[in-house]
Amino acid sequence: MTHTRHGVRGGDPPAAHHPPSPSGPRLAVAPVRGRPPRGRRRVSGRITTFALFALPGLLAYLLFVLVPIGMTAYYSLTNRNPFNPPTRWVGLRNYTELLGDAEFLRALANTVVVTVIVMVPANAGGLLIAQLLDRPTRLYVALRGVFFTPVVLSSVVVSVIWQVVLTDDGLLNSALRGLGVEDPPGWLSDPGIALYTIAWVITWQMLGFCVVVYLAGLQGVPRELQEAAAIDRCGPLARFRNVTWPMLAPALTINTVMLLITGFKAYDQIQVITNGGPGTGTTTTMAFQVVRTSFNGNRVGYGSAMAAVMLVLVACVSVLVLRVLQRREVTR
Repeated sequence: MTHTRHGVRGGDPPAAHHPPSPSGPRLAVAPVRGRPPRGRRRVSGRITTFALFALPGLLAYLLFVLVPIGMTAYYSLTNRNPFNPPTRWVGLRNYTELLGDAEFLRALANTVVVTVIVMVPANAGGLLIAQLLDRPTRLYVALRGVFFTPVVLSSVVVSVIWQVVLTDDGLLNSALRGLGVEDPPGWLSDPGIALYTIAWVITWQMLGFCVVVYLAGLQGVPRELQEAAAIDRCGPLARFRNVTWPMLAPALTINTVMLLITGFKAYDQIQVITNGGPGTGTTTTMAFQVVRTSFNGNRVGYGSAMAAVMLVLVACVSVLVLRVLQRREVTR
């Protein structure tokens, strides 16, 4: 029997009847070819935005850091002299000459002395002052700003101030004579003292930076640990050694690396206060020797070799110190 009305032939069951959709018949929409999905468009837009914001910084880093480093490495392999062309390729001759250069070796030794002197007192003094200023009162907050003021001043300004204070007829020696000292030290004129005076000036300027970093570390020490150590009858020294000092490991790392770099690249203070004297090479550092050789002596190729050696030394020592101090952060 055939039911033509329902479209059923024989014994087949009748097909289910679906009422028409109120919104009309459904049509299959074919995807638009060549158009990425919405999620992929969102990620691509974020990458584009990030690239636009990062592009100025990357360009500045390329132009003012990477390009000068590349030019320095190239010039160090030549006899570059802007007033005596042409420039010729000399290979490693500049580097071999450095090994026998007494002035460069003395500048290297002076740089090491200045760096060590800057690192130790600035770290110790910064930690001590930070402990004293770790109070919530307004007076101590104001004193923090006073100690940080030298950091934001130019090194040239700081050097001029200390030159006025430390000359033979300066404020310090005048005060010493007023107290009865007949022959005060020549802080800048005595070859045995001048280098240590330069290191003191750099230390004084960087002291405020160490204070602020250690203060941030002290404020990150949980009070619960201090209270638990006090309940266990630990004295102030024991609490500092077992609780505070281990928690200050990141601050110690930051200060040490920054002071290390500051000591190695010391130039402004020597140029303004002593100009490398008194005498010959008494207070010259690597940075000062690089500038004097390249610009005063017009030996750009040889000065570039000095700068390359200085860059490698600073990078290697900084990485080594960073690894050692970071290991202390993990183990302690």
